[in-house]
Amino acid sequence: MSGFNGLDVQRALTRRGVDRPIIFLTGHGTIRATVQAMKAGAIDVLLKPIDRRELLQAVKRAQEEDKMRRHIDAECRAVHALLEELTPREREVLTYVIAGLRNKQIAATLGTVEKTIKVHRGRVMGKMGVGSVAELVRMTERLSWQSGEIINSLALKANSTNGFMLKQ
Repeated sequence: MSGFNGLDVQRALTRRGVDRPIIFLTGHGTIRATVQAMKAGAIDVLLKPIDRRELLQAVKRAQEEDKMRRHIDAECRAVHALLEELTPREREVLTYVIAGLRNKQIAATLGTVEKTIKVHRGRVMGKMGVGSVAELVRMTERLSWQSGEIINSLALKANSTNGFMLKQ
């Protein structure tokens, strides 16, 4: 490749948001380059001449990894879409619910009455399509694994809309 090496291509793909498994094939790889490639998400680095079985195994691992990533991404997009349906106040309540606070505690923190929090909590549960707080926590945990701390991201969103900020 004129002007580019595999690591350059991998970096360019990452900058463009392409998140596909990569297998490096090299005739003159170094340990340093291999470590860089693997840290940047390469599935494997194979040395030429390539053993056919080894290549096929690497491709299979890459396909499995890609399938898993796509599944997780689809789940996260679905949860994000549900979160977008929540009002700013419902997002506030959600952050406290998944943090484990009771309705009475949330009401005191937000300066409202417990009955109002019960209504918001019920709407959150309905819009998110869950029947229990445990399901709600599991759902938001998936986002945490994928894209960082859900409580912080929801709190920041709520903060940008109405001045709310979750204390840490």
